[in-house]
Amino acid sequence: MTEQQGFADITGRLETLAIEVPSWAYGNSGTRFKVFGSAGTPRTVHEKIADAAAVHRFTGLAPTVALHIPWDLVDDFAALRVYAEDHGVGLGTINSNTFQDDDFKLGSLTNADPAVRRKAVQHNLDCIEVMNATGSRDLKIWLADGTNYPGQADIRARQDWLAEGLAEIYAQLSDDQRLVLEYKFFEPAFYHTDVPDWGTSFVHCLALGDRAVVCLDTGHHAPGTNIEFIVAQLIRLGKLGSFDFNSRFYADDDLIVGAADPFQLFRIMVEVIRGGAYDGRPEDGHSRAALMLDQCHNIEKKIPGQIRSVLNVQEMVARALLLDTPDTRAALAVAQREGDVLAANEIYMDAFYTDVRRDLAGFREERGLPADPMAAYLASGHQEQIEADRVGGTQAGWNS
Repeated sequence: MTEQQGFADITGRLETLAIEVPSWAYGNSGTRFKVFGSAGTPRTVHEKIADAAAVHRFTGLAPTVALHIPWDLVDDFAALRVYAEDHGVGLGTINSNTFQDDDFKLGSLTNADPAVRRKAVQHNLDCIEVMNATGSRDLKIWLADGTNYPGQADIRARQDWLAEGLAEIYAQLSDDQRLVLEYKFFEPAFYHTDVPDWGTSFVHCLALGDRAVVCLDTGHHAPGTNIEFIVAQLIRLGKLGSFDFNSRFYADDDLIVGAADPFQLFRIMVEVIRGGAYDGRPEDGHSRAALMLDQCHNIEKKIPGQIRSVLNVQEMVARALLLDTPDTRAALAVAQREGDVLAANEIYMDAFYTDVRRDLAGFREERGLPADPMAAYLASGHQEQIEADRVGGTQAGWNS
C-alpha cells in the first residue's frame, strides 16, 4: 500500500476531528514574574470568541470555544451563544474557577470552613446555570486545593469534603451534561494536592456516576510519566472524558501541544483511537473524548499560536490513524502475537515517521480551506487589522 492510498483510507475519520480552543489562550499571559501585553489582545469575551472563530475559519478544526467563569462573565449568556454561532463557532466547556478568590487561599471544596466550601459549591452551581444558557455539555472542575506543609490540614477530611461538594454539584446536572474532574500532581500546593492524579479523580468520578469523567491535562504529570498508559486505562474503565492538550519541558508549562514531544502526542492519540475514544463506539461503551487545548501564549501571537496547535494535533491524529488501517493493524497484531518485538516496533514507528503534511494540505484544499493555514492567516492582514482596531480599554488576561 502506498502512502497516498494509506492516507485516502483515513480521510473519512480525519474529517470528524474537532478541537476545542480555550478563551483564555487569546488573552495576555506570562510567568509568575511578568504578564506580557501584546497588540491586538482581546478586551472582551466577544473579541476572544471572534479570535477563536478566526482559528476555525482558517483550519476547519476548532468549532467550539471553552469559557472560564468568572473571566468570561456576561449578563446574557444566551445572547453570547447567538453571537458565537453568528461567528461560526459554538460555546463549549464551562470551566469553573475557585482558585483566585481570597477566600480560597486554604482550599475551596476542601476548605475546613463550611462557609467557604458552600461558596465553592455555589460557584459551580452558577456555572451549571451558564451551561444551561450556552448549551454546553461539560462542567470542568480543576482545584488548586492542597497544602504546603505536613500537619497543615486533615488530608482524609479534605477528601470527604471534596466528595460531598462534588456530589451536590453533580446532582444539579441535567441528563445530557457531564462533570469533568481534572487532576494535577502539584502546584500551587507543594506538600499535597487534593486531586493529584488520575486515580484520585477516577475514584471520585466513579462514586458520582456515569456522567462524571476524568480530564487529562498532558502537562499535569511528573517527569517520565507514561501518559498513554493512563489514557488506555481510563478508556478501559470508561472514564476518559476529555483532554487539555499542551506541552511541558519542566512543569506545567502550557506550551503549544507537540512542541516538546511530538512522539508523545502520537502515542497518546494511538491509544485514543485504538480504545474507541476518537470515533466513539457506544455499542462498546465508549464515548468520544473531548479534545481541548489549554495553553498560554506568553511571547507568541495568540491566533497563530492556536492555529499551530490545532494543526499539530491534526498531523499526529493522521499518523495515528495510519496505524489503525486494517492492513497495518493486522500486521501489528501478528507481530505482537508472535512476540516479534522489532517488527512490532518498526510498524509503530513507520506510522509515526510518515510525513503526512503534503497529504493534509491537499485534504484541506479539497474542503475549501487553505493548504497552509498559518501562511494564509499571516497573509490575510487579519492580525494587523485587530492590532489596529483594538486600541484602548483593558486587555484580557489570566484573571479577566
